[in-house]
This record gives sequence, structure tokens and C-alpha cells, in this order.
Amino acid sequence: MVRPRWQRPLGLGLSSLGWRWDRFVAIWASINLALVVFDVTYVPLRNFWLQRHLYLFPGLPLAIPLTALPDITPLYDPVKGIEPHRDTQRYLQQWQLLDQKLLAQPATHPASRRLLQQQLLLTQQLIDDNPFLGANKTGTLERIKNRLRQRTGLDSGRLGAEQLLAPAWLQSHPWGQERLFWQGEVLPLVATNYWRSIDETGRPTERFWRLDLLVFQSVFFVDIVLRLINLRRRLPGLSWRDALLRRWTDLPLLLPFWRLARVIPVAARLRSSGLVDAEPVRAVVSRGVVALLAVELIEVLALQLLDGVQKLISSPDWSGRLRGNSTENRELEELLRLWGPLLLGRVLPRLEPELQALLSYALQRSLETSAFPQALQRLQPLLLLEREFTRQLAGGMVEGVLDLSRGTAQQLSRQDRRGSDLVQQMGEAFWRELAAAMAAGNTLERSQKLLLDLLEELKRGYLSRINSAGVDDLLEELDQLSGGSPRRVSLTSEP
Repeated sequence: MVRPRWQRPLGLGLSSLGWRWDRFVAIWASINLALVVFDVTYVPLRNFWLQRHLYLFPGLPLAIPLTALPDITPLYDPVKGIEPHRDTQRYLQQWQLLDQKLLAQPATHPASRRLLQQQLLLTQQLIDDNPFLGANKTGTLERIKNRLRQRTGLDSGRLGAEQLLAPAWLQSHPWGQERLFWQGEVLPLVATNYWRSIDETGRPTERFWRLDLLVFQSVFFVDIVLRLINLRRRLPGLSWRDALLRRWTDLPLLLPFWRLARVIPVAARLRSSGLVDAEPVRAVVSRGVVALLAVELIEVLALQLLDGVQKLISSPDWSGRLRGNSTENRELEELLRLWGPLLLGRVLPRLEPELQALLSYALQRSLETSAFPQALQRLQPLLLLEREFTRQLAGGMVEGVLDLSRGTAQQLSRQDRRGSDLVQQMGEAFWRELAAAMAAGNTLERSQKLLLDLLEELKRGYLSRINSAGVDDLLEELDQLSGGSPRRVSLTSEP
């Protein structure tokens, strides 16, 4: 497919420095787009970056550990204003003390009993107060309660926590096994909770814009200015406003909102710099979009055209229009003057053998059916005489017609006033008589009605076929045409 002008790359120049700058900006914009995507998805995917586990099925503790990834939450949490939640942080710290105590002493020890009771109170407080609500993680609390119920078989998460943290339960269930349950299924969910600060505008804290502005958008601003200067240098008459409008696709690079829209200028820069060949993808996408729009566009244009023809046909002033043609359409007179000598003087005389043969055959058939009885038509001399007679008669008639044709062509080719007047009078008389004939009786009304009905059927049938054609057929035809293979057209209509 031919690439439109607006899709051609606009580089900074043919110099090596401009080419290197173009590639640097393309790579820099790609890095920025990756960071923007990471920043936008960081809060929804914070659990993944914190635990670095890929859960295969939601709600089930089946996960693939990805411990090779670094823990980036301590570095990026301050950018989003995220801090550890005090309640859940205290819960985790208290559990560490309980774990150390139970590994050293049995659950029946007074110190262990006291820590178990404190851990139970914190668990019940966690269930009642729901500190996950501020981080919009109420579902995480429900998962914790579900796992407590599944572990004990009870119907309440509070009752399940009381049973799991009771000294009697720990006497029959060693702490070495119980701690695996808490560390694997409960504590990681508790650790995902956080508290996010609010700025002066009442929105969650966001500090990524500082990095974006200082490190990336400053480079993009310089690049856009250089491109505008280069554009005005190539087109001196272009104003700054028009130059900026031509580079409107670069504006998402400077906007602090709708940052994901930067994929448009990034893709354009990768293509223009030659780092990525996006032509195959662009061709596929453009073909699909064009096919979708073509169906709608053809329907609208066809409907407008047919409606306009219907309005023209249904106009009541047809007699006046026909009479007006005799005085308004001077082009018809000039066309007749141009094509008349050509047809009558050059084309028609060259058809003399064909015209003579056709006219001779017609005369012979006429004589066979009317001039001689059936019995005489079988005589060979009479047949020869008949053929010779028809040949000479046809030759004379054709010669006379051609002489008249040549003379008429010569007269029409002459630029005399008399000939022009006669042609004009003939045209006026033709349109006048046609208008009078159509105005007499109901010929005009019937003709209008029949034509309107025909166009209405054409609209319904043609537009319905466009709707049922489908985009896939259009794309297939386009691929066949672009590939050079002819498409086979079926003459049978669809059932």
C-alpha cells in the first residue's frame, strides 16, 4: 500500500548528528513510556512486586515464586506516598515475638499464653476494624477470614482465630506445622496492606511527575522545539501555530495527564528513526479501519446520491426544465458540431461494406417472404437474379446515404451562421416537442412514479448487499488485489 504523506517520517535532517538525536529521543521516549506504564500499574500490582509470586488461580494459594525479581517496594513506595499501615505492622511485629517464643518454649508456658492472647486480640481487632479499607483491599481481609475458616472447619473467622491461637490446639498441632500455615497463607496477605498519604488537593500523593518533568519532559520539549524550527525552515510561510498543529501528535509527551497516550508519539518516533519497522502492523490496522469505514461511507454516499436523484425526478417543473435545455445547454450544440462531422464524415463511410451487406440481406429476406410465391422461390435463376437485384439496390441506397452523410458532415464542419441557426432551431424544437409530449396526458407522472419505485428498490437492494458483504470479504479482496492475483467473480446470485 502507498504510504500517505502524513505518515512519512519527519527527521531533523540528513546529518549524522540529527540522525543520532532522533534515535536517542526515540529510545528515551520508549524508556519513559515503560516507566509510565509501570507507574500507572504499580498500585494495582503492588502485591506482585511485594511478594514476587505469580498466582495462577484467583483465591487459591497456588503461585509461582519469582524470587529473582528484586523487591522494589521500599524504593518506589515513597514515590506513591505509600507507608506501612500501623495496625497491620504492629500485627506482624507481634507475630514475630510470638513465633520466637513458641519456638523456644511450649504453648502452655505463661509467657507463651500471654503472647497468644495478645495475638488473638490483634487478630480479632484486625477483623472488626478492617484496616484494609483505606487501601481498598477489603477483599484481602475476606481472604484471610476464608483461610481461617478453611483451616479449622468453623463458620466464623473470629472463632477460627480463637481455635488456632488456643494453647490446647497447639498442644495437638505442633507449632512447626502451624507456623507454616500462618507464614504461607495469612501473614503475606496482612503484609500487603498499606497507608497512602493525601496531598493538599485531597488526592493520593503522587511524586512521579517530578521525575517525569525533570528527566524526560525537558528532553521532549527541546526535541519538539527543534522539530518546529526545522519544519518552519523547510516551509518559511508556515506560522508557529500551524507548525504546532502539524505536530499535534507530540503533545501527549508534554501533558501531565493521559500519559498512556504517549504511545502514539513514541510509536511514531520509533518508526521515523528506523528502530522499529511498524509498517506491517500499520498496514494491517489501516486496512481494517478503512474497510470498516468504507462500508459506512459507501452506504451514506449511495443513499445521498439516490435521494438526490429521487428529488430531481419528483420535481414538478420537468416541462420547464426541458424547455430550458434548448437555450441553456450550449455545450450540447458544440458537442454536436464536434462529433457530427467525425461520425458522418469519417466513421460512417468506412462502414460501407458492412452497411451494404446488412441492407442487402434485409432486402433479400423481405423479397423472399413477400415478392415471390413459394413455388418460384426454388428456381435457381430466380434466386441469382434476386440476389443481384438486392445487392445493387442496397449498394445504391448505401451510396446515397453515405453521400448525404458526407455532405452533411461538410456542412456541419463549416462555421457558417446558417448552419448554426439550423442546429439551434432543431435543438429548440426537439426539447420543446419533448416537453409538450410529456406534459400531455399522464406520461410524466407515470414515468416519475416508475423511476422513483426503481430507485427505491435499488436503494433497498444495494444497501442491503453492502451491509451483508462484511468486512472480511473486503479485506480478502484487498489482499488479493495487492498480491496481484485476480479475484474470481461468481455470476450466480446468493440464495
